[in-house]
Amino acid sequence: MNVQFKKGVLELCVLVLISKKDQYGYELAQNISKRIDVAEGTLYPLLRRLTKEDYFTTYLVESSEGPSRKYYTLTEKGREYMVNLVDEWKQFSSGVNQLIEEGMKNE
Repeated sequence: MNVQFKKGVLELCVLVLISKKDQYGYELAQNISKRIDVAEGTLYPLLRRLTKEDYFTTYLVESSEGPSRKYYTLTEKGREYMVNLVDEWKQFSSGVNQLIEEGMKNE
């Protein structure tokens, strides 16, 4: 998949997945990678930025498999932002799909 496509949609994917269930970074990377090929290292800067912008808060949970895990949870501000992004995505993807369908009719 085109790198620019992934960058544009990754934020939305992260917000939606964490809205369903608090997750730690590696878990989130695994869940996204099931559908989209994404490097784990690209997620952490995004998680830091979204936390800094108050869309997420974090908390630590002890792990029996190593150091404590930092879990991310969506704030109310983050939920509002996610809903807006979902609406924008639906409008955008609908418009792109219409253009593709119209363009492919001429092929």
